[in-house]
Amino acid sequence: MSIKVFYNKSCNICKTEINHYKKHCKNNISWIDVVNNKQALDLTSKTYPELLRRIHVIKNGNLISGTAAFLEIWRNIPRYRIFYLIFRFKILFILLNFFYETAAFFLY
Repeated sequence: MSIKVFYNKSCNICKTEINHYKKHCKNNISWIDVVNNKQALDLTSKTYPELLRRIHVIKNGNLISGTAAFLEIWRNIPRYRIFYLIFRFKILFILLNFFYETAAFFLY
């Protein structure tokens, strides 16, 4: 099963993290830069600011955004599957989401 990951390549933190994931994933993930990408707008039905502010994943035709998108990425990269297993627990997910949203607020 392949997923599509939409990320903001103009963000140095995002770009660095995604480039790291790219080194460790198989060909089961499509990485799509959202910067000035009309197709990304059409595929996600998100506004340009929404695409820049959060990471998004399309899996089985469903759009997943923010922290939940990271869970899907981690689930699909064997080296990071442990993070998926840890952060899928509600309390840990809430804490990770708080951190992610706080960072996104200050970055955007």
